[in-house]
Amino acid sequence: MRKITLLFVLCLTVCVASAQQKKVLEPTPPMGWMTWNYFGDNINEKDLREMADAMVSSGMVAAGYNYLMIDDGWQGGRDNRNNIIADPKKFPSGIKALADYVHSKGIKLGIYSDAALLTCAGYTASLGFEEQDAKTFASWNVDYLKYDYCHAPKDSATAVDRYTKMANALRKSGREITFSICEWGQRKPWHWAAEAGGQLWRTTYDVRDKWKNLSNQENAEGILDILDINADLHAYAGPGRWNDPDMLVVGLYGKKGPSGDLGGIGMTDTEYQSQMSLWSIMAAPLIATNDVRNMNEATKRILLNKEVIAVNQDPLGKQAERKIKNDTWNVFVKPLQNGEYAVAILNRAGQAKNYSLNWADLGLKGTYEVRDLWAHKTVGKGQKWKGQVQSHETKLFRLKKI
Repeated sequence: MRKITLLFVLCLTVCVASAQQKKVLEPTPPMGWMTWNYFGDNINEKDLREMADAMVSSGMVAAGYNYLMIDDGWQGGRDNRNNIIADPKKFPSGIKALADYVHSKGIKLGIYSDAALLTCAGYTASLGFEEQDAKTFASWNVDYLKYDYCHAPKDSATAVDRYTKMANALRKSGREITFSICEWGQRKPWHWAAEAGGQLWRTTYDVRDKWKNLSNQENAEGILDILDINADLHAYAGPGRWNDPDMLVVGLYGKKGPSGDLGGIGMTDTEYQSQMSLWSIMAAPLIATNDVRNMNEATKRILLNKEVIAVNQDPLGKQAERKIKNDTWNVFVKPLQNGEYAVAILNRAGQAKNYSLNWADLGLKGTYEVRDLWAHKTVGKGQKWKGQVQSHETKLFRLKKI
């Protein structure tokens, strides 16, 4: 009997360990709100508590935006034991108090550092202090780390080494912390970032609040520029491993600051809606950056569309494949868990265009019921769709076979 009991305990221990190893962090793309595009490094605990309150009252949390992420500018250096500390003027109550506050609202807390001595904005970073900082973040009850790559060498080997060190440190910290790798896609992280310990990785330079880069400046990408990079990476995405084409700029309307640099003059609501459609069908993280405390109805309609969010959060975890690509039309197809499909049709042209599309041309044989996820209604049944698409509009459909 004693042997049987010991065998049972051993089997149970092995099973629990195996289950823990198999647990996937971020089985669907992370959703939340981040400080950078709206506040830059001018952040403080009062504004962030207000933003957490607004995320609840506006319906953002109920819609799935469950992270509040602090970007660069929170740091106050290190104490006499080399523990990283928050700026006492910006965060007089400390980061743990803020984490406790947002957790009480049903929101997780994200924080930021850099794989060098200084961050992009010149604040204290984590190179050489990976384990110490990871333990500090864990002690503050942080849930997410965005790890940037400013002031670091350009080669890939160093990047892999530095990101792996921080990922290992997070795993040893005693707390589950999502790891967001942010080296801007220059070292093709889709090939190595998951193995290095990341749950998501940036595929491009920073997004600007504009439709397209017309200046040929580096790091001045608009929505179309980022789309054309991220769209080709569908094979590398899946549960717990996401391509990250950077934050949503929906509702910023050309606000001065990081997203307003390098020609970021703002976009129309149609273009903002297109970003939401395209990021959703590409299974990208949905990280809002507008002032959630003061959203107009158009911004709320875009960010809170539960049918669109459901496409992004589909448990199958597939990033859409771009099936049609030319100067005017892009068409994306995303398989969904229940056997349905999401289809996005983007008109890249500067004027409205009529379009006719046979589902068979996308590899979808048979007859389908077509639901327009922005109109919230069924718009047809059959083997094709035809209609008008406005300039820079993205139609987003859900197809159910009948």
